[in-house]
Amino acid sequence: MTQLVRSRAELAAARVRSSGVAGVVMTMGALHDGHRELIRVARDRCELTIVTVFLNPLQFGAGEDLSRYPKTLESDLALCTAENVDIVFAPTVSEVYPESEPQVRVSAGPLGDVLEGASRPGHFDGVLTVVAKLLHLTGAGVAYFGQKDAQQLLLIRRMVKDLDFPCEVVAVPTVRDPDGLALSSRNGYLSAEDRTVALALSRALRAGAAAAPEGPAAVRRVTADVLRDQSGVDVDYLVLADPVNLHDVPEDFAGAALLAVAARVGTTRLIDNLVVTLGGR
Repeated sequence: MTQLVRSRAELAAARVRSSGVAGVVMTMGALHDGHRELIRVARDRCELTIVTVFLNPLQFGAGEDLSRYPKTLESDLALCTAENVDIVFAPTVSEVYPESEPQVRVSAGPLGDVLEGASRPGHFDGVLTVVAKLLHLTGAGVAYFGQKDAQQLLLIRRMVKDLDFPCEVVAVPTVRDPDGLALSSRNGYLSAEDRTVALALSRALRAGAAAAPEGPAAVRRVTADVLRDQSGVDVDYLVLADPVNLHDVPEDFAGAALLAVAARVGTTRLIDNLVVTLGGR
């Protein structure tokens, strides 16, 4: 039976009554099949599954979509119940930040200033701060995050390693619709026409991956060509980067690299990525 808890005290009491390794899936709500896959992986590997539903204001900048972000706790709880989640922690902002905005925050450092961080200053400081708090509050031994948010995943892993959190961070592959669009809560903002246009992102990544044996230059060229040929896609960044430090890979690079794109389609900003293997046919 899924238990909904709203306060720190209720969460602590629920944890006391539970035993075994806890796996946590952290969400901002508006759950979809991508979250469902995270939950299933957590449930299969851990004795206790916790889902957090918290719309974190610290990771939204000025002019971003905090106010219109979908709030669907009832349906989120129904999905968690169907997936046999043990605990859903859905706190208020004042419960997570009882002193209003926290004076002490986790800094993402240089890795948080590039790509998404360059477009959204301070975003990853807000992400890492809430992830740190939720790891403490849930007491989870394993945390599950989607590969779609590759930079976020990298930064959370670095935080856990650098600050000695007693927690394992597990990446779960991106879940896509049959047509290739990466699942995201923000997809609900897309009109039918915008959604068709947005397919250019995954199409470009697949084209880049197919060119990977030819090396970095070919990957960059064919990926950019697909995006350039699709009207209605306003590219923020397109990178082929080292998955450890996010530096652009040199032209003689061979091995795994992160091919990542961020673009605006209509009024909606979307991100997507693939890990590609460069060099060697």
